[in-house]
Amino acid sequence: MRSLILIIAVLLMAGSGFAAEQDAALKQLVTRAESARVEEQPALYVEAARLELKSADRAYTSGSFDDARAAVKDLVTYADRAHDASTRSGKRLKDTEIAMRKMAEKLRDMTRTVAFEEQGPLQAAADHLENLRTDLLSHMFAKGKK
Repeated sequence: MRSLILIIAVLLMAGSGFAAEQDAALKQLVTRAESARVEEQPALYVEAARLELKSADRAYTSGSFDDARAAVKDLVTYADRAHDASTRSGKRLKDTEIAMRKMAEKLRDMTRTVAFEEQGPLQAAADHLENLRTDLLSHMFAKGKK
């Protein structure tokens, strides 16, 4: 019994260390994205949004709803920035659109696994990502572009 408690304690400490390490990596990524050229920003912000999505999923799984809501809010912010940079530069439109679709799908999947009270923010975020995705598609296939 003691060894089981010790193993669980070690796993919990390792998990919290991993989360702190990932937060530091995310902050570095966002700092790099802010100072990068516009052509490079979409990929960096998409990666930041993906990291926030993983963080939100972990937080919902562990029951940290406040952390999860904050991660979803940050995810939407980074997705907006990726969309804006992609439409401004005209670069990475397709990659950004694909990433938005996958993240929106994951958010919808997460909506089905959380309590009813938590479904609203997740569904709103998924809908927002779908709107961004639709706008990217309209930029990609605009008539008279060339």
